[in-house]
Amino acid sequence: MRVLVTGAAGFIGSHLAEALADAGHDVTGLDALTGYYDRSLKRNNVDRLAARGIETARLDLAADPLGPVLDGIEGVYHLAAQPGLSPETDRRAFVRNNVRATERLLDALAGHPQLRAFLFASSSSVYGREATAPEDAALAPVSVYGRTKRRAEAIVRARAEPERWDSCVLRLFSVYGPRERPDKLIPKALRCARRGQAFPLFEGSEHHRRSFTYVGDVVEGLVTALDRFPRCAGEVINLGAPSSTSTLRVLERVAEVVGRPLCIERRPARPGDQQCTRACIEKARRLLGFAPTTSLRDGIVREADWVGRTRIG
Repeated sequence: MRVLVTGAAGFIGSHLAEALADAGHDVTGLDALTGYYDRSLKRNNVDRLAARGIETARLDLAADPLGPVLDGIEGVYHLAAQPGLSPETDRRAFVRNNVRATERLLDALAGHPQLRAFLFASSSSVYGREATAPEDAALAPVSVYGRTKRRAEAIVRARAEPERWDSCVLRLFSVYGPRERPDKLIPKALRCARRGQAFPLFEGSEHHRRSFTYVGDVVEGLVTALDRFPRCAGEVINLGAPSSTSTLRVLERVAEVVGRPLCIERRPARPGDQQCTRACIEKARRLLGFAPTTSLRDGIVREADWVGRTRIG
């Protein structure tokens, strides 16, 4: 199948593009290479994909013409998005890159003759402060990121209704691993521990619990959703570990893996943070046979190896 992956130069997108190619799909990537974090990391991913024969078009979904890159595409994974919870981030960027970009991509796909499957990567952030419920639970996002992802979900489902193609929404939970965004908890803690630098910890966040899910496990679920698309069409599916771990325990694991203590520097509490996430994956088990197998420690070891081989500021 000819498959397009938006956000292919990013963390999850680059892993997904490789896995799809390994599964025999003809993969094209699309990425704007925005400067939200060090572009050299994204360029490294583009080069890695190119070495596998996967071309990545540099296009802005919210502004550029999209017709040529969609020609002949039979499946789309839409991962491109504006991430983050930082209050300094321009809120307009979330609307532009999460809502408007999704609308323009769907505009370009209206009446597409070959498209059969549109898979949208959403987030546990749509649930709100607690993300432990099944997919039909009421949504109450507390961050601008979560609110724009909820809007994008609704747009995807509405636009698929009159089309020949169908959609599937996949809500991802705290994905970590090699190539992860450098401002996230685990890579930042790994760098601080290695360098003997203080790790900035938001007040109260040491007690927050997350459904930390290794990227390889999530990607396996994403690929299976396309392979079993007739069963997934029209569905919303959680993809994450069915357990939760506190931030404090993750930091202890990082110190164990690095073999050095981690010094903590307290910062004021951050608005928009979730208190607890734990993926309810009964539907994913039933439809996809989804069952994450990578332990948190093993995943951190793999990410530590990557951080040690990669220059990150």
